[in-house]
Amino acid sequence: MPLITLNVFLAYLTSLLGMFIYRSHLMSSLLCLEGMMLSMFILSTLMILNSHFTLSFMLPIILLVFAACEAAIGLALLVMVSNTYGLDYVQNLNVLQC
Repeated sequence: MPLITLNVFLAYLTSLLGMFIYRSHLMSSLLCLEGMMLSMFILSTLMILNSHFTLSFMLPIILLVFAACEAAIGLALLVMVSNTYGLDYVQNLNVLQC
């Protein structure tokens, strides 16, 4: 396994570990999700470039678009929760309270 692939895989695992540790605040959870998506983007780009499969060159761009949409929705949710409750705790996102 090349060294860059190992580094990207470790970045994904670090973001996943951060997601488990800092799951009480919404902002830290969103940052960990964004780190996971960006490391998946880099890993998929490296795999496609190494395999020379030209039909799948659009896959990393589609993944990056979904990551941008996820970030926009997450930030909108963060603004809504912080305006409503004044805090960014994930425990405030109870669906049964609606």
